[in-house]
Amino acid sequence: MTRYDNNTALVVVDVQNDFADPSGSLYVAGGDTEVVPAVNREVAEAVAAGSSVFYTQDWHPERTPHFAIDGGIWPVHCVAGSKGADFHPDLRVEGPSVRKGTNGEDGYSGFTMRDPASGDTLPTPLASMIREAGCRRVVVVGLALDYCVKDTALDSKQEGFDTTVLLGATAAVNLAPDDGDKAIEELRQVGVKVA
Repeated sequence: MTRYDNNTALVVVDVQNDFADPSGSLYVAGGDTEVVPAVNREVAEAVAAGSSVFYTQDWHPERTPHFAIDGGIWPVHCVAGSKGADFHPDLRVEGPSVRKGTNGEDGYSGFTMRDPASGDTLPTPLASMIREAGCRRVVVVGLALDYCVKDTALDSKQEGFDTTVLLGATAAVNLAPDDGDKAIEELRQVGVKVA
């Protein structure tokens, strides 16, 4: 059981229709039936303990190098203002959301994005929002383990936060069958707790 307190931020990563709904363009198996209920339990526990809760959302333009039609690897997903970009309707939302990729930036983390032209890394407001809330510890849940959850947790650790990923409240895309396992190992190697 995770202990939440007012020094802890729960970061809910990309629990959006395109990832969490079976009709979504990048559905992650179990996103709706397992991850959403598990995330909601964590949100309820965090709120009851006085923790801060933050959310991230992919929020892409219609054309971006992130998408396969423009040279990337992913199908079109989470286009700004679309149903696919909306939070899953069953998700409990109890805090602000950081939207990433709004200008076509690439990247998976809730903390950073990459400029598609220069490759420069650009910060999102998430780290400063967590610090302004007085939090030193970050718990990461959401979708998907092997991409956005992993990169958000790695950046959280890089930012100096004591970081935990809750496996019961995430799931992997698994483009390759062992991507989720590799993500867990990568997180553990840099000192992210995986529970």
